[in-house]
Amino acid sequence: MNTRPHIALQGLRKLYPGNARPTFDEIWFDIMPGEFVCLIGHSGCGKTTLLNILAGLEQASGGTVIVEGRELTGPGLDRAVIFQSHALLPWMSVRENIAFAIRSRWPGWSRAEVEAHGQRYIDLVHLSGAERKKPAQLSGGMKQRVGIARALAIQPRILLMDEPFSALDALTRGALQDEVVAISATTRQTTFMITHDVDEAMLLADRIVLMTSGPDARVAEIVENGLPRGRTRQELHRLPGYAALRNHLLDFLVERPAGRPADPRHPPLRRIGAAEHPATANPR
Repeated sequence: MNTRPHIALQGLRKLYPGNARPTFDEIWFDIMPGEFVCLIGHSGCGKTTLLNILAGLEQASGGTVIVEGRELTGPGLDRAVIFQSHALLPWMSVRENIAFAIRSRWPGWSRAEVEAHGQRYIDLVHLSGAERKKPAQLSGGMKQRVGIARALAIQPRILLMDEPFSALDALTRGALQDEVVAISATTRQTTFMITHDVDEAMLLADRIVLMTSGPDARVAEIVENGLPRGRTRQELHRLPGYAALRNHLLDFLVERPAGRPADPRHPPLRRIGAAEHPATANPR
């Protein structure tokens, strides 16, 4: 078993010019290979900034990110991002949007190879038959499916998601959550996702990182999801430990915690769900 972190955030700090205090400071936590980690925190604690740093789209003011043993220095095709908005090229069809990403990853592929590879991911997100449609002809949920397919088509080792379903209606959001559950079980990619939706985090995440309010935001606690794997939206609320986990996460959001954990390098670790145990230190 590989015990070396896939991603290690080590003392990350972000201070914007003109601000007296950093948005966040001393952010330490690891993400293991194949792990699905969700981040929850109030607006202003720097969640999207943190994700952009992991994507290589923004620089930290201090600290470092280690990916597979090497310091992260910028964007790379080992990472793919799914944003809150679909970010599709409006003049391109579904197939062309996905093909554009594939060619960036494998510039030497023939057109037939690109189309065949792209079709696999179009089928995976259940968009077969919509290949020739432009974004203006698609619903919001379909656009997000294209974004997911485009991200997966480059076969990234790391998938980064910034509240990708927040703008969708409840039914569409639920359907796409089901898609992510199925895809994650198939690909076992390392995934980091920002969400405000407690039930979404409980459904998807292996661990849930809770951040204090900003400025000077830090990791308040890391919660291991003790609910049994194979979770579905339909059965989630019936699982042993569901109420305890949900109440814990909601209490955290309602209390809007601030302050500085005693040891930011080792945020408190709790396992809540079917088999709970008292808080322990997060080993590094």
